Amino acid sequence: MHDTTALLVELGSVILGLGIIGRFAGRVGLSPIPLYLLAGLAFGEGGLLPLGASEEFTAVGAEIGVILLLLLLGLEYSASELVTSLKTQYPSGAVDFVLNATPGAVAALLLGWGPVGAVALAGVTWISSSGVIAKVLADLGRLGNRETPVILGVLVIEDLSMAVYLPLLTAMLAGVGFAGGSIALLVALGTVGFVLYLALRHGRLISRAVSSDNPEMLLLVVLGLTVLVAGVAQQLQVSAAVGAFLVGIALSGEVAEGARKLLAPLRDLFAAVFFVFFGLSTDPAEIPPVLLPAALLAVVTVFTKIATGWYAARRAGIGSRGRWRAGGTLVARGEFSIVIAGLAVATEPRIGPIATAYVLILVIVGPLTARWTQPAVEQIRKWRGKGDGPAGRTGTGPAAPVPAPKEEPEPELAASADTP
Repeated sequence: MHDTTALLVELGSVILGLGIIGRFAGRVGLSPIPLYLLAGLAFGEGGLLPLGASEEFTAVGAEIGVILLLLLLGLEYSASELVTSLKTQYPSGAVDFVLNATPGAVAALLLGWGPVGAVALAGVTWISSSGVIAKVLADLGRLGNRETPVILGVLVIEDLSMAVYLPLLTAMLAGVGFAGGSIALLVALGTVGFVLYLALRHGRLISRAVSSDNPEMLLLVVLGLTVLVAGVAQQLQVSAAVGAFLVGIALSGEVAEGARKLLAPLRDLFAAVFFVFFGLSTDPAEIPPVLLPAALLAVVTVFTKIATGWYAARRAGIGSRGRWRAGGTLVARGEFSIVIAGLAVATEPRIGPIATAYVLILVIVGPLTARWTQPAVEQIRKWRGKGDGPAGRTGTGPAAPVPAPKEEPEPELAASADTP
């Protein structure tokens, strides 16, 4: 009974604290992710007030948080939109990978982490935060801008790439050889291809089978199906997160819309628990020694992400101002970087502190670069005597066709996606 009482007290305190932190972050216009990480650092091992009774529950909640994060992300896109995005945006996706994964891989090798650490840190620096960026676009009133579909196209490519990257990383972390890694990759590719085929050809039938006019039944069926598929995917070494993402892609129409509304509060709760748990698993004393390399890595990847957005917008015929806005908006890192680090931390514990510091820096800097990159560039041009120039106004040529999410999120939904 005493253990149950301690669990309830600790769990209630943690959830209440997260609510207060989230409200404070919203009032000052920041993403709550860095505050959740800091809370985890404060109450984890080596923190101010370590938690013990709720540790196992928090670990399970963190797993559910990752699953719900990826499920809700998959619900935002349909299979046809993903295929269209691959056809139109793959050059931008390739540039994004080369420019932003390379600094992480090089940094890991310089730190002596070996190939597995290099692949893991490459993923941390590669993937932008869809949640933070969705909130920033809504807050700045840019959902209707010409460069916004380009930004979303890059994010879709990154999200879909996780369906291949995460199984490969999981296989490497498990210590399997080349043959085992190749099998894991083939299984992942086959699974993704099969789900996309089902979603394209039989998406309506799947959605109709899951659909229900009763919100309770819809919630139970979608959540149960997602957790089941995530478990099976993990058993096949494909990653539970990818399994959840594929379930989201397979559902469409009214089912996807209803599931988003029902699951968004659960996603926000368990995602917050996930970020706290990652902070709990990191010793605060390990962060100061890695602040310098994390800051240097952050500076490098700020510029590489801006270059990625500029290139992608230029391909779409967007003008100078839109190119710089696209680049600045893509800077933020968040949930995926922490998911990748969370997978790798058991094999390479040193990645936890540097990933935490890195995400803390860029989740704060990201909204600032989204707002100020384009004005700063214009100011620099004025100082250099070049002025704004015709190219800086709007640009010419039609924007390349880039798939948007199934429907634009409401401002409050976009805000919650950040936590998400």
